[in-house]
Amino acid sequence: MLLGCIADDLTGATDLAIMLTRAGMRTLQVMQVPAATAKLDGYDAVVIALKTRTCPVAEAVELSLKSADALLALGAKQLFFKYCSTFDSTDQGNIGPVAEALLARVGGDLAIACPAFPTNKRTVYLGHLFVGDVPLAESPMKDHPLTPMRDSNLVRVLQRQVKAKVGFIPLTTVHRGPEAISEAFAQARARGERFVILDAITDKHLVGMGTAAADLPLITGGSGVALGLPANFVRKGLMKAADAPQTMTAPKGRMAILAGSCSEATRGQIKAAKAAGIPVYEIDALAIAAGKLDAAEIARWAAKQSASGPCLMYSSADPAVVKAVQDKLGREQAGALVEKMFADVATRLVTDGVTRLIVAGGETSGAVVNGLGITALEIGPEIDPGVPWTRASGRSLVLALKSGNFGAPDFFVKAWEKLTS
Repeated sequence: MLLGCIADDLTGATDLAIMLTRAGMRTLQVMQVPAATAKLDGYDAVVIALKTRTCPVAEAVELSLKSADALLALGAKQLFFKYCSTFDSTDQGNIGPVAEALLARVGGDLAIACPAFPTNKRTVYLGHLFVGDVPLAESPMKDHPLTPMRDSNLVRVLQRQVKAKVGFIPLTTVHRGPEAISEAFAQARARGERFVILDAITDKHLVGMGTAAADLPLITGGSGVALGLPANFVRKGLMKAADAPQTMTAPKGRMAILAGSCSEATRGQIKAAKAAGIPVYEIDALAIAAGKLDAAEIARWAAKQSASGPCLMYSSADPAVVKAVQDKLGREQAGALVEKMFADVATRLVTDGVTRLIVAGGETSGAVVNGLGITALEIGPEIDPGVPWTRASGRSLVLALKSGNFGAPDFFVKAWEKLTS
């Protein structure tokens, strides 16, 4: 293993894994911290999918350090802490505290921080994160039910979360390439900065900063930063690039979609699925809380739908509806109820013959994978940027685990075309 990766949620881990796979690294995604005796000789990169984006800070730091220790013990030469391209976090963390703890663990004096992913319209300019053409704080992320982002300035956001000094490397420097970026790293060290936010508006900028970061023991960022990392190991003679997978054979069985994300993108995908004639079932958190809805009822509905196409079960709603539910049930309680329901529904669906499953939403994906007892995922073909099909290791089950913000409007309709029969 060359690159050890720690992701703060499941879909983020999958996003990173497909990026590394596409760039030629033999990549395995695991759902738990691997043992020191794990046999990982066949992989260049291992991505550990944690669920630490919104858990208590101390828990996130503890799990991340445990993951780092395991990866380093298994031979990782560099660590990558992956977080969302929308820098999801509160003023307390968890991005900053985890990054600071990891930097201390590897004994590093500088780490980069860049969530940019231009392919999915996430860019950083003048230190501000943009979603499409609008600043993060003016995007739908301002109403995120768990991590509302009300400040677009990443230097300010990260500085509120860490004790170390946070610096900034502007686009004029990044655009000049790896040598200029490396020189900026030296200048940042001289100023006493331990984290630097970098501008990036194209993939070329991400490749440049990845190249410049070849010898940093820790890299933090969105999956886009990984564009430049595999080539570093090739240049050092540590690996040969492999071909990315082009197809994945799906086991025979039924298809289903579970959508727990309330993002604007996922709500648009649900709308497109309805327009395409996909049968839908809306899951009401208040009905769950009142004991009027259980997983068996939803699974029975799914079993009655045609086996020739997918059916969709969703809890996604617009921000006003989500807030009303949270006000009544409490934010954590509402989220936990829905996540448990999706995990229970997924278990019943698989028992009933579903072998091809799309799950939308990081928290939802984590709950479903844990509920199904999946321990590792093999990476398959990409459906849309950052979202591949995966196969549960050792099982006749393929899954597409989608971040709520990712995917084209027709994602739920077209995803199946990437599978072979």
